[in-house]
Amino acid sequence: MNFQTDCADLVKMVSKSEEWPAFEFLLEEVDKCRRSFETFSLTHIPRTKNTKADKQARRARDQPYDVYYVNFVPPISLPESV
Repeated sequence: MNFQTDCADLVKMVSKSEEWPAFEFLLEEVDKCRRSFETFSLTHIPRTKNTKADKQARRARDQPYDVYYVNFVPPISLPESV
C-alpha cells in the first residue's frame, strides 16, 4: 500500500519516529496500522498534486464535529469556509 501526503514532516516522522519523541503515542498507532499491510510506503508529493485531498482536509477542519472518510468518498462537498 502506498500512501501519499503533501506533509514532508509526516514522512520524516514515520520513517524516523525515534527523532520525534513528542509524537511517540501517535507514531506507535501509525506503526500498528502500518504492520497490517503486506507492504507499506509513505511518500511525499507536492501539494499541487494533492489539491483535492488538501481542500477536503481544510474543509473538514472547519467543521464543528469530527469528520472521517475511511474507504469512502463523501457524496457531497463539505461547505466552503467563509
